[in-house]
Amino acid sequence: MNTPSQSSDLSNKGLYLVTGAAGFIGSNIAAALDARGARVAICDRLRDGLKWRNISKRELSSIIHPDDLDDYLKAHEGAIEAVIHMGAISSTTETNVDLIVETNYQLTLSLWNWCAHRSVPFIYASSAATYGDGAHGFDDDQSLEGLAGLKPLNAYGWSKHLFDRRVARTVARGDHTPPQWVGLKFFNVYGPNEYHKGSMQSVVSQLYPRAVEGAKAKLFKSHNPDYEDGGQLRDFIWVDDCVDIIMWCLDNRSVSGIFNCGTGQARSFADLARAVYAALDKDIEFEFLPTPENIRDKYQYFTQASMDRFRQVGYDKPMTSLEDGVRQYICDYLHTDDPYR
Repeated sequence: MNTPSQSSDLSNKGLYLVTGAAGFIGSNIAAALDARGARVAICDRLRDGLKWRNISKRELSSIIHPDDLDDYLKAHEGAIEAVIHMGAISSTTETNVDLIVETNYQLTLSLWNWCAHRSVPFIYASSAATYGDGAHGFDDDQSLEGLAGLKPLNAYGWSKHLFDRRVARTVARGDHTPPQWVGLKFFNVYGPNEYHKGSMQSVVSQLYPRAVEGAKAKLFKSHNPDYEDGGQLRDFIWVDDCVDIIMWCLDNRSVSGIFNCGTGQARSFADLARAVYAALDKDIEFEFLPTPENIRDKYQYFTQASMDRFRQVGYDKPMTSLEDGVRQYICDYLHTDDPYR
């Protein structure tokens, strides 16, 4: 099994704080940092589920409950090399907006301020959900005017957008910022350690058991005449590519900004399903189900990250193709006795 960015350009393998580190992307970041020999402190709620499995193979410096984060930061002031903030309520159907604001905005702002006042690099998770229906495109324009034109479709996307706009205002005013700050607008990420997410898992993970059984691949019907059934398009990105981008940012401290985190190439859900079945050498038949009415009017038919700005600041590693990423996910994780990284 491959762990991204095992070779390191980090000159100081110090203490790195990762929030949301028992979650999907966060646990993969923790794995990469661990592989580099860094000390990793994770902040998350493990609760009574299986999220602990996502971090069970890691050598960890600390496991911090979010309620104890302030005390931890005070005790380790001067020791933390960078904060990678992935912790969030990421469900697009969450209806408790007060909780979303508290978790996705207020906590992020608090960590931003802590890093700014102590000159600690800060990398945080934004989201492609900030683009709403995509009517204004998917260009990661971080100007005040560019961000003002976006209209997220749900409270989760709005909370991420709210913080991006706060960052843009702070930078435009010339106010104090962390020495490096990076916001990443994650598109449709798939890969190991997402199993605790239930219905929010990637379509790869949800299709896998049906493919193993040789059952039909179930996808949503299209309710848009411009797209055939299964032809809805997404920018699907293999989680290792996301982690490589974050490790590159940590190695290139002069880079700051709000950037897309996708492949730059939209693919259909039908393409994704074919890749899943092909990885298992299975023939595929489709069954198309009506998109649930509660999300139908907010359903995105096309997303595709513009990666030009991130390429312009120096990131030149190729993105993993959909077929290669899906095959690696299935062969190295899902179709093994131990699917965890």
